[in-house]
Amino acid sequence: MMGTLSQCSPQEEEVGHPEKSQSSLQLSQEKRWGWMRRICLRASYSVLFCVLSQILVLWVGYLCQGYGVVAAGQKVLSFLQYLLMPTLAFPDTEGLLPLQQGLGDTEGCCPLLATAILGTVLTGSGILYCLKTVARQFPSETRRQSVSRQPSFTYSEWPEEKMDETTEPVLEDLEQEDIDGQVFSQSEDQEQAENQAQALEGSTDSVDQLTLAVKPVGLQERRGSNVSLTLDMCTPGSEEAAGQVLSPREQSAWEYLQTASNVLTSQILHERAMDPFTLQREFLEIPMNFVDPKEFDIPGFGLKNRYKTILPNPHSRVCLTMNKPEDPLSSYINANYIRGYGGDEKVYIATQGPTVNTVSDFWTMIWQERSTIVVMITNLEEKNEKCTVYWPEDQANYQGIEVIVNNVLHADDYSLRNITLKDGLEERHLKHYWYTSWPDQKTPDNARPLLQLVQEVEEARQQAKKDNSGPVIVHCSAGIGRTGCFIATSICYRELKYAGVVDILRTTCQLRMDRGGMIQTCEQYQFVHHALSLCERQLSQQAEE
Repeated sequence: MMGTLSQCSPQEEEVGHPEKSQSSLQLSQEKRWGWMRRICLRASYSVLFCVLSQILVLWVGYLCQGYGVVAAGQKVLSFLQYLLMPTLAFPDTEGLLPLQQGLGDTEGCCPLLATAILGTVLTGSGILYCLKTVARQFPSETRRQSVSRQPSFTYSEWPEEKMDETTEPVLEDLEQEDIDGQVFSQSEDQEQAENQAQALEGSTDSVDQLTLAVKPVGLQERRGSNVSLTLDMCTPGSEEAAGQVLSPREQSAWEYLQTASNVLTSQILHERAMDPFTLQREFLEIPMNFVDPKEFDIPGFGLKNRYKTILPNPHSRVCLTMNKPEDPLSSYINANYIRGYGGDEKVYIATQGPTVNTVSDFWTMIWQERSTIVVMITNLEEKNEKCTVYWPEDQANYQGIEVIVNNVLHADDYSLRNITLKDGLEERHLKHYWYTSWPDQKTPDNARPLLQLVQEVEEARQQAKKDNSGPVIVHCSAGIGRTGCFIATSICYRELKYAGVVDILRTTCQLRMDRGGMIQTCEQYQFVHHALSLCERQLSQQAEE
């Protein structure tokens, strides 16, 4: 598999290269002693500066009270002598210097109070200075914390003995909204883009998990929002299908998507689901395979995209039947055919959430593709519009297609609309599943509802195949994040059921070859592993019963 990271323990390095190991040890010891000397010197300088500054402030304070230059200096020296040797220099209270006798007076307290305040400030500054120096000596620790980002979902469904305290997920507030309900801070976006670039260049064999470099790629502006997205627009979309010559980087990315594989048995799947850092490293190696807008020569096609940078890969995109041959835009819709389990063609269609001006196109696609199942995995509003209401309350007509909502069934986590479609004398039936339990800016805390929906949709799809039905249409907002999670879980669910093993990496690469960016974030990738681990346990329990 391309991009596999070679690992070896420190013991193996010492056995294979004893001289190199000994020289490295000496070098590390020299660096350690040098670091300690620098810290001691800086701490000494800080303490000396603090003491001298307090003496100077005390002397100035006495000057302000009317003492002469020499008298103020004598009082300062007397006070220091009292602090250093109070019992030896002044065995009885009657022999105290005038400074000690005036400690209770207001005039005597003012310079002492000012000195105390300044001393506290300077001491704190010195401590912070030393801590900053220590932090600069160990940048890998802070780097590691920024890389190993924990998912928001929990493993509450699993037996307690399977939990590992060192890998227990932590709920955390995130900073920047992502286009599909997920979020990453700007630094993490840059880390993800750089590490994907490293995977494309074929250099991941030498990547250290604690020293991943950071390098931003182009910022692409999001339509309808002021949020910017970091997307790799250089990976191939349909260059191979179009007969263009691929660059070495593009060729490497395409080869990775075609060949990457990591078959997981049941035990390995459970262990991998509890190892977020390994999953993150694996996820960052997968090329995103986004499409360059220059691939499209359709005038005005951007008006039909919810997001400017999320485009359908040309070689697998859905083309609507052209009612107006003179208008190429009438055939455009932001949707891709997605292969299913075993590489079966056109099992799913991944598309964006319809906008106000693409509702008719959406229903035209449903009728054209003879689809009988639609899965919607987004709310209508999540801080901003994620999807428009594209179904009628009771009945409506969209470009000659009559849509009739027969009834609505509500479950705990999703609703089901039974819809009748009519075009002339032909009549069809459609099931519209609306999953509403995917929280904004997170992955679900519980995978059971999503697994239940996956299984129900799979059963409905098997029944609809008898009537020569078309692909299952799945959409969220952009059609890559939650959509990718649902389709990947559905494909791997069948693989677990019929083969007893699962290859989530291979499935993810297959999805991204069909539509760029599927399974959009590392957190979603971890959630898919968690959901399938839980699914395997359910299948094992069913087999035992």
